[in-house]
Amino acid sequence: MQQFDKIEALREQVAAWRAAGERIAFVPTMGNLHAGHFALVELARRHAQRVVTSVFVNPTQFGPNEDFSRYPRTPEADARGLVVAGCDLLFLPTVEQMYPFGAGHCVQVRVPGLTAELDGAARPGHFDGVATVVLRLFNMVEPDVAVFGRKDFQQLRVIQYMVRELSLPITILPAAIQREADGLALSSRNQYLSAEERAIAPQIHRTLLAMRSAWQQGQPLSAIEQDAVAHLDEAGFDVDYAQLRRSQDLATPQQGERDGLVALIAARLGRTRLIDNLEFDA
Repeated sequence: MQQFDKIEALREQVAAWRAAGERIAFVPTMGNLHAGHFALVELARRHAQRVVTSVFVNPTQFGPNEDFSRYPRTPEADARGLVVAGCDLLFLPTVEQMYPFGAGHCVQVRVPGLTAELDGAARPGHFDGVATVVLRLFNMVEPDVAVFGRKDFQQLRVIQYMVRELSLPITILPAAIQREADGLALSSRNQYLSAEERAIAPQIHRTLLAMRSAWQQGQPLSAIEQDAVAHLDEAGFDVDYAQLRRSQDLATPQQGERDGLVALIAARLGRTRLIDNLEFDA
């Protein structure tokens, strides 16, 4: 596996692969990689001859009181895992490479509508930072396909919207959520949990299952969401949201809709913010 930290070297190698007629798949990450990330790489490998993975902790998607400074950075371990997963090239850009005029003076991308609620409301400006960095990475790598996990469901929809709206020649491949045996979705932030908090954390997935069951039984939307928040509060979470939405556009569903729905939860447990979702058709 090759490793580059300069855009020019990345582009030169990708251009050589493309000249040889090879398809390029791309997996953007913020590092501290785990089995969930490696599953993205393995999915990418099935759709292209070459896989590029980026590791970049993006400052523009963190709010002023969020965990940018303490977000775990493990580039050596990441590289070892990517070799095993079948990655061909690891791109490790610096902030200066990504934002030559500084992160505070960069050209920004905003996706309207989809970013106004849920995580967009809980973390103002977050999705502007996500869209901004992903578009930059797309311009650098110029992949044929790019893989994004379904755990960050709203992010996935934001990227799909941006790609379609800007007519980017990239196919977005959604990857299934990877879970622990007790249902907890894999996340780099899980390592922040204490032993006691780790025992509580699977309540998020159990609550999502209960939300789906209640909706399928015809219970009112408001009651389902209120019960979910109450259950998580009682378990010790500080809940940002627990809501049912249409999976395609994240609009609020009408009572009686059955297909194409998703339950989404974001909640803090101690200092750790966890997100998860459950698509009803999955």
